[in-house]
Amino acid sequence: MKNKKAIAVIMLMLTLLFAFSSTALASGSSGVSEAIEGTWDEASGEIRTVVDNVVFPAIDMILAIFFFAKLSMSYFDYKKHGQFEWSATRF
Repeated sequence: MKNKKAIAVIMLMLTLLFAFSSTALASGSSGVSEAIEGTWDEASGEIRTVVDNVVFPAIDMILAIFFFAKLSMSYFDYKKHGQFEWSATRF
């Protein structure tokens, strides 16, 4: 029973390996480096679009949340002690 399961898992892994692997071939007389540069030139626009539309807004949102959390913590600290603490505090 264990051998059948192991063989089934190995066959599944091999099937996925062959299904998702692809070969990069240089077309015509150009070299492999030109094929890689061409692929990078095509992909760089898409990467730039994803970074501009997804990554930077996510970072901005995270920083805004941290800013408002720190601002509210400073406000409550001021209400508690009557002054702002400008030095770093240890936890």
